[in-house]
Amino acid sequence: MEDNLQDTRSYVVGEKNFRARPIEPALYIVATPIGNLGDITLRALEVLASCDMLACEDTRVTRVLLNRFAIARRPMAYHEHNAAEAGPKILEALAAGKSVALVSDAGTPLVSDPGYRLVEEARNAGYKVVPVPGASAVMAALMASGLPTDSFMFCGFLPSKQGQRRNKLETYKTIDTTLIFFESPNRTSDTLQDMAAVYGADRPAALCRELTKAYETFSTSTLGELCEQYDGEDRIRGEVVLLVGAPLQNSVPVTEQDIDALLLSLAQELQPSKAAGEASRMTGKPKGELYQRLMSLKAKG
Repeated sequence: MEDNLQDTRSYVVGEKNFRARPIEPALYIVATPIGNLGDITLRALEVLASCDMLACEDTRVTRVLLNRFAIARRPMAYHEHNAAEAGPKILEALAAGKSVALVSDAGTPLVSDPGYRLVEEARNAGYKVVPVPGASAVMAALMASGLPTDSFMFCGFLPSKQGQRRNKLETYKTIDTTLIFFESPNRTSDTLQDMAAVYGADRPAALCRELTKAYETFSTSTLGELCEQYDGEDRIRGEVVLLVGAPLQNSVPVTEQDIDALLLSLAQELQPSKAAGEASRMTGKPKGELYQRLMSLKAKG
């Protein structure tokens, strides 16, 4: 969907109108705000206002951004469900010497969305691809999490089924770096439990949500404490980013028999809940899991 509005290629910041300068033919990968529209870059505004074609994940979402800065563009949808139809139209525009801008609903395109296929096809066809960097939920969460930033790994979304999710988590278990995950709000509690079970309750972690928005929240603690804080929570609002710190250097593996012996020993002096909590601190296992285990041992006599 190409615009022919040469005289309206402009954008507004505050009360000042800026005429967008022409841009060369290319596929522009444009980062957009992840929440606060004020995080858009001036370069991104100029590209969005000047491009011949604007492709986006959801036209309704992108129109909010365009209207905010008075950009007269008519976006076309490009997402995983219509890529087979919309992709060729974008490539045709590039072949005709047009400039095309690609945006996602929020943040940097190609991060956990299908845009990389379009970039691959454009590059294979010999067209120029230009990154227009900006907001990123990955970097925003990392900056404020308090976890090490010198080395990190983005792991994307985890599988929705528990068995597959735990298997995936296992593949990252011994990687000595900060791990970053995207997660659905209604699966966050379950995922934290699985992370604690696989990585240990004492492993440092952070839960970040509603980044750059009014209710922006950073919860930095251990996986065990985050599990307790969000236990059974099915009303977490907004987009969630989970970060897990590198494996603790002093973590010592323990056998199932060791754990049972520890639980029974602690239970001789402490109430079951406190015994489970102390065992969780010592072994890195989730408190809830240890409590159920202790109750089962007690029932067996």
